[in-house]
Amino acid sequence: MGENASFWESLIYAHPTCTTWKQEAEGSIYHLASILFVVGFMGGSGFFGLLYVFSLLGLGFLCSSVWAWLDVCAADIFSWNFILFAICFVQFIYVTYQVRSVSFDREFQELYSALFQPLGISLTVYRKIVLCCDAEVVTLEKEHCYAMQGKTPIDKLSLLVSGRIRVTVDGEFLHYIFPLQFLDSPEWDSLRPTEEGIFQVTLTAETDCRYVAWRRKKLYLLFAKHRFISRLFSILIGSDIAEKLYALNDRVHVGKGFRYDIRLPNFYHVSLPETPPVQPSHHLQRRSPRRKPTGVTNCGS
Repeated sequence: MGENASFWESLIYAHPTCTTWKQEAEGSIYHLASILFVVGFMGGSGFFGLLYVFSLLGLGFLCSSVWAWLDVCAADIFSWNFILFAICFVQFIYVTYQVRSVSFDREFQELYSALFQPLGISLTVYRKIVLCCDAEVVTLEKEHCYAMQGKTPIDKLSLLVSGRIRVTVDGEFLHYIFPLQFLDSPEWDSLRPTEEGIFQVTLTAETDCRYVAWRRKKLYLLFAKHRFISRLFSILIGSDIAEKLYALNDRVHVGKGFRYDIRLPNFYHVSLPETPPVQPSHHLQRRSPRRKPTGVTNCGS
């Protein structure tokens, strides 16, 4: 304890206390460096936030180096500030290289701005998602089928970028799929990773369409490596399925002009006893374009 006490005492009392302070202020370069430090530490996160921080901090350390060289004439102060300036400069170059390397085609950039950026997804995470689909946008010409009822296997997950898809079952129209909606989210959700199935609906392009497709096995491998991406797709797919269910709900009516609401399956049985009995669950199951396939034999991979 004595040795520790003497160490702290020598550390504190080794230097004389300042009795007189300098009347004149430091030069403008020193104050400019301080301002750059204050503004630099207000930077945000992400690539551009890092560029902002490292650029201003680097300029601040450079000004401190100049101040130490010209005004203070202290080699140690100059050396430390110049080393910190060099570190900030290297970091700035590295982040700039990363920003330039994370670049996408126009359609992927628009997809990021419209869907992923509002959710706070960084460019590095989005890059992993884009690489999983081989950074490719597939074209589907007008009146060509993306999937045929009872024939097309469920082996991918696709997101419509442009155009409009018509969904039918047994030739009966169900609903449309619009840009930024998944083409096969209910089919994806209806199967476990080890299961296989076929489409129970037909998806036909009403216009020339462009979509992004992720293969099931490759996407599941991405989910296994990055739990955050798995949760992200789970939220997007769940929201997409809800939109499709409400689109179907707009087409379902109960007698006397009342509209059936999928959120209240027993409401009309109680409030309208005089109407003919209906079976909403069976009715929706028949019309649902996204029900889990039943009685489907597994196919080979």
